[in-house]
Amino acid sequence: MKGNKINSGDLATLKPGTSLLVHARRVANGKVQLELAERVETGTGSSNDPLAMFNKSDDRFSARGARRAWITVEPVDATELLGIDLTSGYNDADERGRELKVLNVLSPTATEDAIPLRVQITETVTPDDYQMENVEETAKRAGEDGDFITHKACTSSQTPRWCSESPTTHSSRPMHLPEQKAVSSQTRVLM
Repeated sequence: MKGNKINSGDLATLKPGTSLLVHARRVANGKVQLELAERVETGTGSSNDPLAMFNKSDDRFSARGARRAWITVEPVDATELLGIDLTSGYNDADERGRELKVLNVLSPTATEDAIPLRVQITETVTPDDYQMENVEETAKRAGEDGDFITHKACTSSQTPRWCSESPTTHSSRPMHLPEQKAVSSQTRVLM
């Protein structure tokens, strides 16, 4: 049986390696957009990372905020997969006035097999259309205001996306969406 429980977690207490289904937001054509958040471990901040250990009082070296990924879904299908009614109950609004249903489901799973839903960060030098149009905001930098990080004169970008992780094999499979483009062979995945 599905174990997704509304209000079982929150962003403030989210631990690295744990995901949170934050909310559902109504979008065009009767669909909803689900927001998934996860504190992704990147090495900095771990107990065996000397850089983090010798800079533990510097906020710039503390654990980063949760990475977010969004997926647009059919409410009926998502209701069936998650065991949470996403067809009604949009009683909250975001700062732009868009209809929200706050979920805060800790470690969400899909299907009767309880497959964990996670955020996968793909790093690439082949930008998608949005990244090309918004290089200043999406390209990686060396520090907050540093130079762009490049590889063979191409900027590097990170793309968060939903993935499923099998509880028996712990192998991650990206959840491919029609609007997503394939990434180049110059790709690195951070989990």
